[in-house]
Amino acid sequence: MIDPFGRHVSYLRVSVTDRCDFRCTYCMAENMTFLPKKDVLNLEELEAITAAFIRKGVRKVRLTGGEPLVRKGIMALINSLGRYLQSGELDELTLTTNGSQLSKYSKELFQAGVRRINVSLDTLDPENFKKITRWGDINKVLSGLDTAQNAGLKIKLNTVAVRGGNDHELDDMVRWAGDRGMDITFIETMPMGAIDELRSDRFLPLSEVKENLAKNWTMTDSSHKTGGPADYVNIAETGQRVGFITPLSHNFCESCNRVRLTCTGMLYMCLGQNDNADLKKIIRSEGGVEALDAAIDEAIGRKPKGHDFIIDRQSDHIPAVARHMSVTGG
Repeated sequence: MIDPFGRHVSYLRVSVTDRCDFRCTYCMAENMTFLPKKDVLNLEELEAITAAFIRKGVRKVRLTGGEPLVRKGIMALINSLGRYLQSGELDELTLTTNGSQLSKYSKELFQAGVRRINVSLDTLDPENFKKITRWGDINKVLSGLDTAQNAGLKIKLNTVAVRGGNDHELDDMVRWAGDRGMDITFIETMPMGAIDELRSDRFLPLSEVKENLAKNWTMTDSSHKTGGPADYVNIAETGQRVGFITPLSHNFCESCNRVRLTCTGMLYMCLGQNDNADLKKIIRSEGGVEALDAAIDEAIGRKPKGHDFIIDRQSDHIPAVARHMSVTGG
């Protein structure tokens, strides 16, 4: 699949649920209203649409949420998709998780063919963890990380940098991740969905984070790529990598190779745009595989050049994208 700007679309991110057992302050309002069950694709529909993308050349699939591992029956979907790894049609099946369910599922994930995962972890301080996640238990997450590593899963941490939230801890997180053989990626907060605070007060450009880290770590540019938007540096002292995802301070759209399927069957060609294709309508109709393939082709032909994310005082109460990240998928 080639988009209008010559970019090869080979990476599909699939949100399997909008629900989450955390309520992170930069992502959700505390009292969220989640989607009714009838609006959410069932597991068979999620597999069928994902299979269509694999037939059309997608080589990497990432399952997201919400929190993907709270979706009932999720391992049935993961095991089904794992068969595309065995056949060689798919290079990688992975997921992004908050870590709360890893003690339960890590062994099964490895058996299904998952070899690496991204775990969202924004702080190591139990009190701050509770403040950021509202409902989370850091001990449960840390135990899950141990279980995952023991099961053979390679872990990369994802940390959203928040001014006044965890900016004083980022140096410690680089050290902690390095001690455990984990890479870590810092992410700028994204203006998606209404939340209970002002994003402009909390936005922290990663250029500032990188400058501060350079005071304590020897960093050299890395050519490492995972298929995502992060730019990496090597940390000489730990032997691990630190990544930076900068949707606002340094736009990375020129190399975008991915599209996103929501749990409601909406295909978004860009995280930061509202244009979408309703694949749920297609798959629940009588059109069959041909209609689904045609709808995907038409959508890829509309993939935009880039997003329109912005965070400032004027946009605080009208986010660039009204839908929450938990619906679109991280």
